[in-house]
Amino acid sequence: MTDLTNIKLYATQPHACSYLPGEEATSIFVDPNQTITPELYSALSERGFRRSGKHIYSPHCHTCSACIPARIPVQVFRQNRRQRKCWNRNQDLTVSIVRSIDSPEHYQLYARYIAARHSDGDMFPPSEEQYSGFLTSEWGVTAYLEFRHQQRLIAVAVADRMNDGYSAVYTFYDPDEEKRSLGMFAILWQIAMTAEEHLSHVYLGYWIKQCQKMRYKSEYRPLELLIDHRWLRMN
Repeated sequence: MTDLTNIKLYATQPHACSYLPGEEATSIFVDPNQTITPELYSALSERGFRRSGKHIYSPHCHTCSACIPARIPVQVFRQNRRQRKCWNRNQDLTVSIVRSIDSPEHYQLYARYIAARHSDGDMFPPSEEQYSGFLTSEWGVTAYLEFRHQQRLIAVAVADRMNDGYSAVYTFYDPDEEKRSLGMFAILWQIAMTAEEHLSHVYLGYWIKQCQKMRYKSEYRPLELLIDHRWLRMN
């Protein structure tokens, strides 16, 4: 088991919460000078930490505990009716893993997605510097999944390979392809990829019951939530 007792953690200053209006947020993050190995990254993920660019962090708010780490146990996951329709609807797509998304084609898709879907968020307006810093490949564990329709790029999913599964870091897609539910399809693909590699979990980040944008995660059943340092299963 990886020893985490000597890891230095730092706290951010309180700032406005991106998910819950009127709340203040504080995060703790791993010392940027810490050497990160795939084993350490996996151990931290199992304890509820996430990655943003090269930073590994976890919410640590003084007055709120709404952010709950969530993961899907892929061996017992079963698609519901809506997910089956999404899966079947997108069988005309070609999915491949590429080594890099550092190209104008990828960035332009990202910029269109942020402008259309997250113009009220911290990532707007998008920039190439912010894009490369946020979705950079770190520690040799990152897989980039391209989703193409007749060679046209319509979605990208960024996933990190853990010891026990994959962490779904981020997905962006063509906002004109709303009917395809590409965000859902990207998660379903990562579930299938994880199961095919005989791994156990897809990490979804934080589930926030009060936040409409985060509620979709509870559609994946069973879902495991990290509560009081224990992963508990929701059926």
